[in-house]
Amino acid sequence: MARVFVSIGSNIEPKQKVRSALMALRLAYGELQISPVYESVAVGFEGENFLNLVVAFDTNADVWQVFRHLREIEAANGRIRGGAKFAARSLDLDLLLYDDLLLDAPDLKLPRDEIHRYAFVLRPLADIAPDRIDPSCGQSYANLWQSFDASGQDLWIVEFEALLAQ
Repeated sequence: MARVFVSIGSNIEPKQKVRSALMALRLAYGELQISPVYESVAVGFEGENFLNLVVAFDTNADVWQVFRHLREIEAANGRIRGGAKFAARSLDLDLLLYDDLLLDAPDLKLPRDEIHRYAFVLRPLADIAPDRIDPSCGQSYANLWQSFDASGQDLWIVEFEALLAQ
């Protein structure tokens, strides 16, 4: 059984899309460990704020099955690939970690590089897996977050239950 961590982000109908992603992931993988939900400004382009969180789950599916399933969930929620790298997103599901697998394939790199670059990925990951060791650098996510320079990356917690009630 593999422990999987997935980043969820959306800035187009984000409340609906986050809810939809969580429902689809629960249906496929069962119980989810869910980080706090953060709101952040768009990075790399002018646009609406994003909602971001990280979820973890256990699965017997192999890494490529999980990767393809995440893409299917994105497509079912209106995600169109092929546009600008930094653009509005109906739903962005990024496979961050699959156990301690190190992978560098054309479509998938694990651990995902964004963990070390963006507060909206590292912070929620550190929230739910503070003691987990990053297989690429050997440091815990809590330590990585403590030493992370988040200046210029505005990020704040939004009340999750209130979010889902709206």
